[in-house]
Amino acid sequence: MSGNDLNRMMRELPAVHELAELVCAGLPDSPPGAVRESCRKAIEEARAGILAGEEAPDSRRLADTAGKMLADMTCSSMTNVINATGVILHTAIGRACLPDSAVEAVSRVARGYSVLQWDRETGRRGHRDIHTERLICELAGSEAATVANNNAGATLLVLSALATGREVIVSRGQLVEIGGSFRIPEVMKQSGAVMREVGCTNRTHLRDYREAVGENTAVILRVHPSNYRIRGFSSEVPLEDLVALGSEFGIPVVDDLGAGSYVDLKHFGLPSEPTVRQSIEAGSAVVTSSGDKLIGGPQAGIITGKREYIQKIRKHPLARALRVGKLTIAALEASLMLFRENREYLVENHPLYRMLSARVEELRRTAEEFVSMLDMPESCLVSVIETDSFVGSGSLPDHAIPSVGAGISTPDNEALAGRLRRGDPAVASRIEDGLLKLDMRTLQPGEPERLAALVSEAARGLWA
Repeated sequence: MSGNDLNRMMRELPAVHELAELVCAGLPDSPPGAVRESCRKAIEEARAGILAGEEAPDSRRLADTAGKMLADMTCSSMTNVINATGVILHTAIGRACLPDSAVEAVSRVARGYSVLQWDRETGRRGHRDIHTERLICELAGSEAATVANNNAGATLLVLSALATGREVIVSRGQLVEIGGSFRIPEVMKQSGAVMREVGCTNRTHLRDYREAVGENTAVILRVHPSNYRIRGFSSEVPLEDLVALGSEFGIPVVDDLGAGSYVDLKHFGLPSEPTVRQSIEAGSAVVTSSGDKLIGGPQAGIITGKREYIQKIRKHPLARALRVGKLTIAALEASLMLFRENREYLVENHPLYRMLSARVEELRRTAEEFVSMLDMPESCLVSVIETDSFVGSGSLPDHAIPSVGAGISTPDNEALAGRLRRGDPAVASRIEDGLLKLDMRTLQPGEPERLAALVSEAARGLWA
């Protein structure tokens, strides 16, 4: 191609504003800045192609290219996910599905201003804890409460406020690491507290704590094991005994519950987990727990307990750095309100407890209907299977919940799983026992039909 030809084709490419007018004609509501940027990139790509010996695209083809670039630029990266893994609180895909009341509360306060920390009686600045403190104290039986950005932040804030430069006694069996390399020893170091380990990995006795108490002891810390368990020859000191020891020496006991619950899970056919109220009634000075695990609300770290300690925690400089915004507060308040009601109301109105309560017979019917909706290539075999669901996010890590799903055998299960992950909405599944498994327990209302269409389309695109 001669230099004259190259120059001619370059000159024939439309200007950015000309291409933008053509794109806007087909996509009239597009943001103008994004339109210009996509047109600029499309023209640059066309120029590079011409220099590489390709034919110059006509205006329509160039507009199509710019339109695709515009779609990529303006679509949210937070694609929705259909969770067919059976893991109810799946950290990678956002943990809890918020109750409708929480979604509505977030939408309402997001649209405009709200009384976040405005005292309507005085017209002066108030405190944002006012919206959740009353509810938390009512449900936990505590004196005061505040909220941090997550439970890791809550633990860091509590130790920073109560134990900087002083010792915190903790059992070696509770020096846990949970997801994201969150380690209790490292959080304690960051807080400025001095860790005093007692006991052994598998057994710690009350005498170990007693022997460790000294003039520099600030806190006795109990940490829930979260996503691991020690079995066999093992023991830990009951919380009540730690509280009695703390009272003897005037030392507060901080109970890091991790997931933290406001209902006894045995009512849902699950092993009991310590509730926040039980910890408070046992005498804990401060209890920390998550808002997005067994509460099933937004990501948050709830700190509750005796007023003298909560006030000290609230005044610490880190409290501002770790505080939550109006959307989290609105969602948390609405989520907590559901725990005032009876079990039937909670199951009906809270996605987490609806999924936990789903009976195997119901899930089997859903799975059978789902399989009947599939339109799969002959190379794919589908059947209704028994499987196991899990709570997830460190809650009841070794307890499987009987469930039912669809098992799909394909020429390449990984290829199908990958294609489903890259869809919109994305689909999260499990590959086990030579099958791609889709668990019905974690599907939301209306999702089985959508999932069947996505699976059928993806499979036929691979093996039709």
